[in-house]
Amino acid sequence: MKTTIELPDPLFAQARRYADAHNMSMKALIEQGLRTVMAEKKATKPFKLRDGSVSGQGLSPAWRDAGWEQMRDALYGPGEGRGA
Repeated sequence: MKTTIELPDPLFAQARRYADAHNMSMKALIEQGLRTVMAEKKATKPFKLRDGSVSGQGLSPAWRDAGWEQMRDALYGPGEGRGA
């Protein structure tokens, strides 16, 4: 596939010098660069959120049958506002 890329002039000149010094085409240099960057990205481990759960028996007896509105009012105060 053919495509056009735009590079800053200093970067292009540096790449051209590198390719010439290593007897490679600009196409080969760009392919090698892209493959290298993509391989590095694959090698990094994906983020995994640690288990933040706690041991316990769930809600205390006073709150087991409470609805969301009752819990919200106990946390934030009654009326309009957060979570309402």
